[in-house]
Amino acid sequence: MYRYDQYDQTLVDERVSQFRDQTERFLAGQLPDEEFRALRLRNGLYVQRFAPMLRISIPYGLLASRQLRMLAHIARTYDKDYGHFTTRQNIQYNWPELARVPDILADLASVQMHAIQTSGNCIRNITSDHLAGVAADEMLDPRPYCELTRQWATFHPEFNWLPRKFKIAFSAANGDRAAIRVHDIGVQIVCNAAGELGYTIYAGGGLGRTPIIGPMVREFLPEADLLSYFEAVLRVYNRLGRRDNIYKARIKILVKETGLARFRDLVEAEWEQIKDGELRLQAGDLDAMRSRFDRFEYDDAASLDTSFDRKLAQDTAFAAWAKRNLAVHRQPGYQIVFVSLKASGVAPGDMTAMQMDAVAELADRHSFGEIRVTHDQNLVLADVRQSEVYTLWQSLRDLGLATPNIGLLTDLICCPGLDFCSLANAGSISVAQDIFDLFDNLDDQHDIGPIKVKMSGCMNGCGHHSVGHIGILGVDKKGEEWYQVTLGGSAENDASLGDRTGPSFARDDIAPAIKKIIDVYLSLRNSEDESFLACYRRVGMAPFKARLYAVETA
Repeated sequence: MYRYDQYDQTLVDERVSQFRDQTERFLAGQLPDEEFRALRLRNGLYVQRFAPMLRISIPYGLLASRQLRMLAHIARTYDKDYGHFTTRQNIQYNWPELARVPDILADLASVQMHAIQTSGNCIRNITSDHLAGVAADEMLDPRPYCELTRQWATFHPEFNWLPRKFKIAFSAANGDRAAIRVHDIGVQIVCNAAGELGYTIYAGGGLGRTPIIGPMVREFLPEADLLSYFEAVLRVYNRLGRRDNIYKARIKILVKETGLARFRDLVEAEWEQIKDGELRLQAGDLDAMRSRFDRFEYDDAASLDTSFDRKLAQDTAFAAWAKRNLAVHRQPGYQIVFVSLKASGVAPGDMTAMQMDAVAELADRHSFGEIRVTHDQNLVLADVRQSEVYTLWQSLRDLGLATPNIGLLTDLICCPGLDFCSLANAGSISVAQDIFDLFDNLDDQHDIGPIKVKMSGCMNGCGHHSVGHIGILGVDKKGEEWYQVTLGGSAENDASLGDRTGPSFARDDIAPAIKKIIDVYLSLRNSEDESFLACYRRVGMAPFKARLYAVETA
């Protein structure tokens, strides 16, 4: 866990004081709505359909137990007793009173949290692999690089009013779990043939109305040049990005319209002017940043435990959960535990205050007091001794947080949709429940195997539908809710955009359409080991389309 220094704490405390004054002046009629809008957005405050929505930053998805307890306190005291974890590793509250938001921010500051730059046309929350630091396939821990970037980006005077929002993600593992190629800048930490650390840089990715897989702009950037290269990319974007059309203002449009070669030349020319300046990292800079993170002492004797294997053999329910909700830890004797926020009857990503408090207690007891937020709207306890996993599972089961569906069909991503969002065209949460109801048998889900279903209530794509193996997009047709379907998307190493199946489906027909897609897959896969994505890429759209749009006869 990154620990604030006095500079960090002073910064967030002063921001709370500033926003308290701004809010009081707005409520007193002394600050025009248009001026206050820009100020509230920089503090994560939106106006939704029924109430304000407050988005709180969770940098690179990492929470201490005291911070999760504070999130529970906020849900209980200022909201309707729950919060919603998002695909950007943040948390949102849908019902705060405007007058009390400064009090929420003050409570957050007391545990080294904030809502700074979680909205607005600025550099947003820096995200990363939710298994950073513990994954078996990881080269090194990317979180110190994320924190370095967060500090550079916070209140950056030159990039405080960009043409549009800007998102940066890091990965240092063989498998991309941070969706780096659908970010404005995606960073893969690599080691070149000479053994030097550096980065492969992607730019111009993004979802929303015009989804684009980000192209590579630099194959290898030396480790010391991270911030200066970011600065060069942002300068080119800030100077040339469109400000006359909100739908064409993202950097992905600039890269596409400029052409990759020309964009790369512009960035390199800008970088040449600044790369040897004050942003160049010096020897010890990253070590100093790493020293601000807590270090855990693992017990080498933990690998001698045999009770874990015995429990797997004795308890079939535990074994089924372990198969889906555990991941390999780099340290022998430890397990990575996924906490599923995808139970039937609950909006995906929602968590009650009681559950937050309980998971904070479990983190203290079993996982060094840390919790991670995933891009799939779940949580992770990353450092659990395998001898304690069975006890932890029992506790999670009692809390309704042990659904054994991580990576399966009901582990779907879902934005709040029309239930809350003023931008949405259609509901998402109720459709998610329809899908849960159709596939309520977990044995059937295990037979189907890993699959990523992602759903958005509008073209903004907060549910990442464009890169779902199955993507669902809510659209409005003359005041009625309809849903488009795409197949074959991916946000991982093999990143791709989904292909649209054809005409959209009416509200009552969308869940049955997903059932038809699954039925086609099960009938066509080569074996139980062939994934949905592999099957679709092999057989193409035709058999799915034929089944979806076949004329039903009596």
